[in-house]
Amino acid sequence: MDGINLGLWILVADWAIRIVALAWIPLRTRPAAARSWLLLIGFVPLLGLPLYLLLGHPWLSRERVRRQAEASAAVRDGQAPQAALRWCPAEGTVAGEAVPLVERLGAFMPVRGNGVALLDDYDASLARLLADIDAATHRVHLLYYLMFDDAVGEAVADALERAAARGVRCRLLLDAMGAKRGLRRYARRLRRAGVEVHAMLPGGLRWRRSGRADLRNHRKIAVIDDDVAHVGSQNLADALFVPGHPNRELVARVHGPIVAHLEAVFASDWYLETGEVLEVAPARPTHADDVACQLLPSGPAYPFPNAGDTIATLIHLARRRVVLTTPYFVPDDAILGAMRIAALSGVEVQLILSASNNQRLTALAQHASYEELLACGVKIALHRPRFLHAKHMSVDDDIALVGSINLDIRSFALNAEIGLLCYDPRVVARMRAVEAAYLADAEAVDLAEWRRRPRWRRSLEGIARLADSFM
Repeated sequence: MDGINLGLWILVADWAIRIVALAWIPLRTRPAAARSWLLLIGFVPLLGLPLYLLLGHPWLSRERVRRQAEASAAVRDGQAPQAALRWCPAEGTVAGEAVPLVERLGAFMPVRGNGVALLDDYDASLARLLADIDAATHRVHLLYYLMFDDAVGEAVADALERAAARGVRCRLLLDAMGAKRGLRRYARRLRRAGVEVHAMLPGGLRWRRSGRADLRNHRKIAVIDDDVAHVGSQNLADALFVPGHPNRELVARVHGPIVAHLEAVFASDWYLETGEVLEVAPARPTHADDVACQLLPSGPAYPFPNAGDTIATLIHLARRRVVLTTPYFVPDDAILGAMRIAALSGVEVQLILSASNNQRLTALAQHASYEELLACGVKIALHRPRFLHAKHMSVDDDIALVGSINLDIRSFALNAEIGLLCYDPRVVARMRAVEAAYLADAEAVDLAEWRRRPRWRRSLEGIARLADSFM
């Protein structure tokens, strides 16, 4: 009798979980993700519900959301006295339609008078960063997702120690999960040298003050002396920090008013983590190259998916050619739809991915999109021999986007990211040269050959695509 009662209670609990999940999850989660969670809970309710409670909703603490809103308001107010630096695109152009959207989403106006150098040599880019730190006279601010305990991490720590010894005010923000090894190795040492070090989104016993455990700050920003800044995809680690996957990156080294805007992003993240308000210096005099630039910050603290909305819009607005470079391609329906419509409308859409991938589930999930894209005319190229970790985009001959944003759901919904938009044909031409170098060492994916892959492989790809929607 007891066994019958126990079985009945398990059956009732089983169905109660399913019914509650059906009524509750769609109210809190994106439709695609909700379908995936309901499918999992429908199969294994007693496992699916705890997983959803832990990872199902990308919540962030109210305090962080409030601080981000305050920081964004401060950014808008701080730009008001600098109206003379505003760049105004011509009406009816792609930039003319994109600029207002980016400004409303991320709070940053486009500014003229910048210098932009694209650095695609891994070691040379790091050497340039270290040289800039060594030349600092009053301030060094570094914000990075990953700092490894290797030769590069050691070199950066040494440079910060030298700067602090000269009286330079040094601050270092590192993601608590991505830079765990770097924080463990260098945090105490750097603090003893006078460097202010903080871990972002620390979790642990402090999780209620941060958010869901896998929300991360994925930005890579360095600001030195209010004069020069670096922004892009490159972390503070050796190119081979993932064995077997030597990274290839792209970083923009910038001068001009945009440096003050990158400083404002650092100050915002510093405020989110510490509650301390940093003074952001006014924008410096303009650079002779006169490149128009605009920042695109995004992340779960913002009310909208800034990165995803902007990239989808740029694809829709393109008139001739779009090139997208990313290591992780698991986009949402909006990005897939934009790429499909652009290609079918006659726009050349080129997707450049890495032939190797250090995340197997992601690799399977992105394969699930290839056939649909190839069938509508999107070109897909797989780059070898390095792991192409660069993240950038070019639109027609006028707009380049470079930063930390991957074309995946994680970057759009879970990570704090940064993108630099350059509205300048010269920067786009330099990015086209970088893209051409990728394509020279890449193999095009052929639709007919791709369709011949085994059925079991297609099934795995479909399952992986569903699993990536769990958020």
